[in-house]
Amino acid sequence: MSFWSRHAIFEKNSIVLLIGVLIVISIGGIVEVAPLFYLKSTIEKVGGVRPYSPLELAGRNIYVREGCYNCHSQMIRALREEVERYGHYSLAAESMYDRPFQWGSKRTGPDLARVGGKYSDDWHRDHLREPKSVVLGTVMPAYPWLAQTDLAFGHIADDLKVQARLGVPYTAEMIANAGTDLVAQAVPDHPKADDLVKRYPRAQARDFDGNAGRITEADALIAYLQLLGTQVDFKLYDDKANIR
Repeated sequence: MSFWSRHAIFEKNSIVLLIGVLIVISIGGIVEVAPLFYLKSTIEKVGGVRPYSPLELAGRNIYVREGCYNCHSQMIRALREEVERYGHYSLAAESMYDRPFQWGSKRTGPDLARVGGKYSDDWHRDHLREPKSVVLGTVMPAYPWLAQTDLAFGHIADDLKVQARLGVPYTAEMIANAGTDLVAQAVPDHPKADDLVKRYPRAQARDFDGNAGRITEADALIAYLQLLGTQVDFKLYDDKANIR
């Protein structure tokens, strides 16, 4: 009997096939579960990760509304080619306040987990208005209405309340000042900008869409994109701290 014909026993005997399937599943399960016994927690504690500011949360809602996750993932796998292209592999802690998370598994466009700070606000604005003006050959549709539509944020405090019910550590103070913090982040030199940074450390406050007279949906979306991947300082990150 040749080596390649020995699989016939699995095709002719259902009991042997069932045993073989159970063995393979058991091995796969052990390979998946065993590494978890070496970790203190599946979500490691990482300094710098904070809840989204009201403007960033509004931008994230727009990101989800427009279906950006259909073409862009937000998860860098621990594979050499991914790390070399996008940066440090994604940590569970970076998505701990995402409801729902935006990991994704399909990439028509590049992964966005580390897009924050990679491009200027002007680049993002042009990219949303006319993608081909900055990325030749892209199939991404244009979103010109984002810079033309005033951001409706009268309900932003309710958004924070819902997130708090889901486990995001928004305080009563954060919820009460949600509207003021949103405006403070989108309007240059706002008198409440210092209070914003106290509540949301290292929040970037400026005119994101290039139109200082309005707070638009583009302001919110660009603020969200500029945050992605910037909260963890990987120069200080200890990848062995979570191992027992």
